[in-house]
Amino acid sequence: MNIPMFRPLSAFAFVLAIGLSASACDSDDPTGPTEEAPVAVTETFSGTVTLNGAVRHEFVTQRAGTVTATFGTLSPDSTAVLSVSLGTWNGQSCQAIISRDDMTSGGSVVGTASAGNFCVRVSDPNGRVAQPISYEVNVTHF
Repeated sequence: MNIPMFRPLSAFAFVLAIGLSASACDSDDPTGPTEEAPVAVTETFSGTVTLNGAVRHEFVTQRAGTVTATFGTLSPDSTAVLSVSLGTWNGQSCQAIISRDDMTSGGSVVGTASAGNFCVRVSDPNGRVAQPISYEVNVTHF
């Protein structure tokens, strides 16, 4: 009976080849496209609110995420108190979803939104402003 004899070097080479083939199949390197992290967009809107008045601004979010509306400057009265609302925009009206009625310069309102059409509304619903107030509101979204 003839029993084939393996040389130790040949057996080692065979095991090494199988090991390298298996490790190539279990690679941690991504081979497909990678998703980029979303980038926040800040839009600045400005206007003037009069006694019991309101102004709205529309914006579009591309991705779901946090939406923040922050007052910048208020002039001529930097201590004026206004209302700021974030809502959905249907092409004709702004339906408020979240509001803050005690906003002063530097104040903000924060909500969560999906991709779509939205609006920010600045108003004097309680008749607090004695004179027209110019404002700047920064809306940050994805």
